[in-house]
Amino acid sequence: MSFVKGLKCRECGRPYPKEALYVCEYCFGSLEVVYNYEKIKEALTRSQIESRPKNLWRYRELLPIDGKPTDGLTSGFTPLIEAKNLSKALGVKELYIKDDSTNHPTLSFKDRVVAVALSKAKEFGFDTVACASTGNLANSVASQAAAARLKSYIFIPADLEMGKVVGTLIYKPNLVAVEGNYDEVNKLCSEVATKYRWAFVNINIRPYYAEGSKTYGYEIVEQLGWKAPKHIIVPCAGGSLITKIWKAINEFKKIGLIDHGHTKIYAAQADGCAPIVKAIKENSDIIKPVKPHTIAKSLAIGNPADGYYAVGTVKESGGSADSVTDDEIVEAIKLLAETEGIFTETAGGVTLGVAKKLIEKGKIPKDESIVISITGNGLKTQEAVIDRIGKGIKIKPTLKDFEEKMRR
Repeated sequence: MSFVKGLKCRECGRPYPKEALYVCEYCFGSLEVVYNYEKIKEALTRSQIESRPKNLWRYRELLPIDGKPTDGLTSGFTPLIEAKNLSKALGVKELYIKDDSTNHPTLSFKDRVVAVALSKAKEFGFDTVACASTGNLANSVASQAAAARLKSYIFIPADLEMGKVVGTLIYKPNLVAVEGNYDEVNKLCSEVATKYRWAFVNINIRPYYAEGSKTYGYEIVEQLGWKAPKHIIVPCAGGSLITKIWKAINEFKKIGLIDHGHTKIYAAQADGCAPIVKAIKENSDIIKPVKPHTIAKSLAIGNPADGYYAVGTVKESGGSADSVTDDEIVEAIKLLAETEGIFTETAGGVTLGVAKKLIEKGKIPKDESIVISITGNGLKTQEAVIDRIGKGIKIKPTLKDFEEKMRR
């Protein structure tokens, strides 16, 4: 049974049917999915969720498909780790890592959104899927399309990290490397999407695709014993994830799965691409596009599609925002690895780096529950740290040489 009523414009509220649409034809606002929350409230309970398989589809009633899920049946429900060593390093009482660097199949939170997008694309009858990507989405679309036996076209900036290029090509998609930044890639894809009947997961399927990010927020609340944390720090690229985590918490309140506890949401970006953070700091609703220049390439979107809504999320929740330098990103990656044994990609370095900064500034209290969002695996962005982690000790295969070298 589907609980989806249809789509509506986020700006003017005009309703639209459940079709492959993403922009309002009247005001050009973006579209979002509308649910029948009254029926969901009657149908969904904590115990029902807990009885289901540990994947993202355990929240099926709150996701935008009409039939049974066909993709992502092993995605989601990643660990929420109580980071005791890191909490000591940061001087805080209660700290958790939501670790999507372990997500199946491609080790990032994008496996959530792609699972929903492909399930919906099949319902619409598409046989080809596509995306514009800074890397993680490319990996996930290529992987899940291969498993679903769908054709795929993946568009990426030509200077993407090699780990992410290899992690896409291995699935044998049609990979198109564009000589330009992500915003230029996305513009090209918008033009391609108007000509070819392909399911572009982050264009014409975007309203449905984006809903998959809510499962990241649902899991945090469930894994904390059906309690929303006081603070969540979220990396921002296009700005969708931060809005959907906020939406997830509010949906759980709306249907009565949690009490009306309040969570503050914080936006994290790199200094070299921080249009959302800049708008928040200037108390502005206007997102001024920038030309990205940062090692955090998965966050290098200079003109974020959901930037305005990301700013609104932070303001509505009472949170804050900050950005970090490339050096601070690397140091945060190393800190997480050295304290909790988790190797995150550069986006995670941004998130932890910003969390550290906000804690030090007193904007996040040290005695309240904090969740840091880790959204991708460090094996994908080894170039960022390879010259900053030292080298092993080289010895001859003798005990004498080992002991001599260790004394130095």
